Amino acid sequence: MEYGSSLKPLNRPFRGSAKGFKPVLLVLLFLQLGITGCSLESDNKIVAFAGSTMGTTFHVKYVSVDGVNSGEVERAAKAALDDVDLRMSTYRDDSELMQFNYLPINTSATVSSDLFELLQVSQYLSRISGGAFDVTVGPLVNLWGFGPEKHLNRLPSTDEVEKALLNVGFGYLSVDAKTNTLQKKRPIYIDLSAIAKGYGVDRVAADIETLGITSYLVEVGGEVRMKGVKVDGTPWRIGVERPTLDQRRASIIISAEDRGIATSGDYRNYYEVEGKRYSHTIDPRTGYPIDHNLVSVTIIDESTALADGLATLFMVLGTDEGIQVANSENIAAYFISKTHDGFAYHATPGFKQYVLNTLE
Repeated sequence: MEYGSSLKPLNRPFRGSAKGFKPVLLVLLFLQLGITGCSLESDNKIVAFAGSTMGTTFHVKYVSVDGVNSGEVERAAKAALDDVDLRMSTYRDDSELMQFNYLPINTSATVSSDLFELLQVSQYLSRISGGAFDVTVGPLVNLWGFGPEKHLNRLPSTDEVEKALLNVGFGYLSVDAKTNTLQKKRPIYIDLSAIAKGYGVDRVAADIETLGITSYLVEVGGEVRMKGVKVDGTPWRIGVERPTLDQRRASIIISAEDRGIATSGDYRNYYEVEGKRYSHTIDPRTGYPIDHNLVSVTIIDESTALADGLATLFMVLGTDEGIQVANSENIAAYFISKTHDGFAYHATPGFKQYVLNTLE
């Protein structure tokens, strides 16, 4: 996939994440994640650790390497996640992102390469989707009760939605690639929840690779990256969850070497008012939560960050338009749609190569 002429070649895969993201875990990890000590590894085995970060959880599994201390790997992973949180969270006033959100209009700000890189990718996704993906959707996310202040005790009025829309639009954010500076033309509020978990996955993967780890599975809040094989020579595997609330089981099992996998869905993160469900995914073009039959979409891409953003983009577009765009752009995508008697499943040609088993 081409990223557009404005996006320079990157020194590493897209890296980063933020707090308070989609708390929906749509990917089922196979094998229990055991915890090992922080000793110097002398023989190859699977090492695993887990924890909390950015309002969600993370898991890391990797094949040990002679001479690489497991404690050092764990510290590197946690440091990467802490750094991303400090740069991109909307849940902490001291984050680099929130400092930009607080700036008055027409004020330029030079930002870190990580934050700038992620905003470049976001602008690209906005352009190719005609605004279906837009990180300036923050005012609407907060208005509908899915931001840091959580749910409201009432639905927003039409006037409130229209007022919030006045400050939503990726065209109001200026991104200068020559100077790594940002400028806003209106009092926009950037929310990176639709892309930054995947960025965090890529950041952890890159940082543990610098320590010599070559076979691993990294997961943050449901977004995954895998590389290499396990000790027994078999590939890492994950299951994409069937979108039901009564039980958690996979619809397919996939494996994707040196790829990022991201899933977006609306069947766990929503609230109901007078019997109507309101999804956490907001269409930035209309100002309202999505309301169609697409309940889950999984994307596989070289960049977990880009996969994360594309998954959200397709959730906004819906089933028919999403499949059309995915096929035309050769995107590896797996759509699950609600039907009158269950679910319909559609995998694009690019996605099918990663499917090991179909369980439906």
